[in-house]
Amino acid sequence: MRQFIKKILHHWKLVLGGLVALFVFAVSFGISGAYVLAHTSTEEFCVSCHEMSYNFAEYKGTIHDSNRTGVRAICTDCHVPHEPGPLVWAKIKATKDLYYTYISPSIDTPEKFEAKRAHMAQNIWREMKANDSHTCRSCHRDDKMDPNLQSERAKLRHARAKLEGKTCIECHFAIAHKEPEGPGPAELFSNAATRP
Repeated sequence: MRQFIKKILHHWKLVLGGLVALFVFAVSFGISGAYVLAHTSTEEFCVSCHEMSYNFAEYKGTIHDSNRTGVRAICTDCHVPHEPGPLVWAKIKATKDLYYTYISPSIDTPEKFEAKRAHMAQNIWREMKANDSHTCRSCHRDDKMDPNLQSERAKLRHARAKLEGKTCIECHFAIAHKEPEGPGPAELFSNAATRP
């Protein structure tokens, strides 16, 4: 062991140079990774793919696009986690979109997209149910909602949903996109609960 330490001390310039190079590489990798994550989380990036252009059109004019407060949600606010680890994992999983877009185009036309709309929506609803509508709660926090600004009906429904352990997506869906044909989240989750 002493010999090894003596060799390292003897070549301290080489070791120091290696450590500096490693540090520069790590910082560069971190900065470029952060840039890629930030760029791929912009609205412009999301709508740059052909299959999203007509899907984006139905979002325009919705409450998440324009509203009285001026607070605007973009694609990644609802579809991507905001924490670093889950964000990176979501980006890795999203690479499958490249396959379905360019290699085996299955949603590259409005007709193909419509044929798969229900399936895709139900996958998102299941994911949101499983994570307690986490991305919704990034903006809509219970502790920041003023019940006095809610209608009596909304207050009652929110209280009942809380008692029943429901999450946002079970009632609030098809807000930024057209509602697909078939069962909505309430039917989807009630059927799942009654399966053996």
